[in-house]
Amino acid sequence: MRRKRLAAFGLALQGWLAVISAGAADVAELPSEPAPLASASLLTDLASAGHRLVAVGDRGHILLSEDAGRTWAQTESPTQALLTGVCFSDDRHGVAVGHDEIILTTADGGRSWKRTHFAPQAQQPLLDVWCGADGRVIAIGAYGVYMVSNDYGRRWEERKLEVKNDSSHRGSAATRSAGSSDSADRSDEIGGGYHLNAIAADASSRLYIAAEAGHLYRSDDRGETWMALPSPYEGSLFGVLPLSGDGVLIYGLRGNLFRSADGGMTWQRVAVDTKATLAGGASFDGGGVAIVGLSGVVLLSRDGGKSFSLLQQDDRKGLAAVTEVPGNALVTVGEAGVRLIAEPRS
Repeated sequence: MRRKRLAAFGLALQGWLAVISAGAADVAELPSEPAPLASASLLTDLASAGHRLVAVGDRGHILLSEDAGRTWAQTESPTQALLTGVCFSDDRHGVAVGHDEIILTTADGGRSWKRTHFAPQAQQPLLDVWCGADGRVIAIGAYGVYMVSNDYGRRWEERKLEVKNDSSHRGSAATRSAGSSDSADRSDEIGGGYHLNAIAADASSRLYIAAEAGHLYRSDDRGETWMALPSPYEGSLFGVLPLSGDGVLIYGLRGNLFRSADGGMTWQRVAVDTKATLAGGASFDGGGVAIVGLSGVVLLSRDGGKSFSLLQQDDRKGLAAVTEVPGNALVTVGEAGVRLIAEPRS
């Protein structure tokens, strides 16, 4: 049987969605193997489980750090599929997602994991996941796949991403992709066409999704319904980062980075000194923001994402996700595994 899989966020291939052929279903059902160099191999995402950091990536690798990213230990994983996203509802309950529509859950802070969903026949990898504090979890992915759990990821329901826009939310030409009609009128395609690349929530659990072809969505009811937001860019967006208040950043291909101060209703381009694809980001106390991407790009802001400076990494290895740790440092994961980066002191 032909098994074509989408290599979501394939940093090693220098592209975020590429088709590969392999016996993926067979591999996905095998437990991960111990790998002494796992912390130096492709990792795609990381999250905090209390004081612990958890990173996921290629071959089903799941790594834990108890010392703010300075050392890492591999833990057992029930799959060898590429894992693309991880999140935690609290310091115990977490969810990881990946290729073959695989979903793993943990109830002990990432020490052990169970497979709760697996659908290789669907041929649509999951690309990101959001965990709410009350056990609600939303997983998204290729071709508009949208899945919801209300019990920390134990049981799942696949839904369509329902968009309910009134005329005040319909954009002008800025909301259109090349050769398409208004995205607000295309709810049939939203549920089954565009790759949904990233999902994130602000402090009040208002949710945002960044998607293929510049599509953007916001939910004010924890994912029950969504509105299509006007988009400033027709290329693919790989990240969305809510800030304080109504602030939000979106970013994607060719260094495109935009900021909104009104919940995504209007956007302003943020000038950055790179054309590399931007892939992951995090915000910190005091208005700090870090955005990372391909070619070893690290963008730093101290003014809430209004302006950025470039901290270029010499090896130019792609970076996928970032978080801040004590000691004026950033922990990143990406093409070459984990990296600890000292932040410049202002």
